[in-house]
Amino acid sequence: MDTLSCIVIGSGPAGYTAAIYTQRSGIDTVICEGIQPGGQLTTTTIVENYPGFPEGIDANILMENMRTQATNFGAQIWNKILIKADLDSAPYKLTFDDNTQVWAKTIVIATGATAKYLGIPDETKYKGMGVSACATCDGFFYRKKIVAVVGGGDTACEEASYLATLASKVYMIVRKPYLRASNIMQERVKNNPKIEILFETNTLGLFGENGVEGIQLVYRKGENDERTYSLPIDGFFLAIGHQPNSEIFKPWVKTDDLGYIITEGKTPKTSVPGVFAAGDVADPLYRQAVIAAASGASAGMEVEKFLAGK
Repeated sequence: MDTLSCIVIGSGPAGYTAAIYTQRSGIDTVICEGIQPGGQLTTTTIVENYPGFPEGIDANILMENMRTQATNFGAQIWNKILIKADLDSAPYKLTFDDNTQVWAKTIVIATGATAKYLGIPDETKYKGMGVSACATCDGFFYRKKIVAVVGGGDTACEEASYLATLASKVYMIVRKPYLRASNIMQERVKNNPKIEILFETNTLGLFGENGVEGIQLVYRKGENDERTYSLPIDGFFLAIGHQPNSEIFKPWVKTDDLGYIITEGKTPKTSVPGVFAAGDVADPLYRQAVIAAASGASAGMEVEKFLAGK
């Protein structure tokens, strides 16, 4: 089996940036792109909050540019999916979906976090055409428009409050008769005149010709009190949580209760020497491309230090 100096698992902003830094330091690096080359950012359209692009940039072009930058410095790209890891002792053993097995002296885990969806077919149909799981990323496109946010926790309240600064109207769709959010967040949305909370309501579907134009809802107060109706909306935002893609590594690296990888202080170091975590897989708070890229840079620098014995 081959022994690699560094392998980056994941190909979003964190993964590509980590590889740019390691490869520029003279460390031969392999990027395992995984199931979604370019990462979760490729599910959106135009990115307007990434520094350096005053007119915004297409998300897929941004990620392709990062990929090209990494390969220009000599990084290898593997179109493989990691299916098994053994981090008992270094070098670490990794197995991929094509039965390839390698040893790695260092690993950067940049597998990201996957937004949770309701599971209705229209979410896929309208993804990038009115359906989003990131208000900070896409809210700008809904200025003076009507949007809906699904969820009743702190994240949903934060998303709704943010969207209310841009949109003309924000519906919060909450399946329970109450909000799960903290008291301060509940008061914030309840006192915002632009936000209307629809309790005991579930989403049945979305409709529209060239994108989301409306939502089909069902209100259920009890067994004998059910009403279906439609509302015109322009954007549909999911705020029911994210699932960090850390399952393969959980037997070895420390994670929090939600599965996010715990790193040491302000560094990307995990509980396993030579294994680093960057991007959304270790970030339950921000989940922004620029922050993921910055953490990838930190991981790349730490790989260099580790291999140099510093």
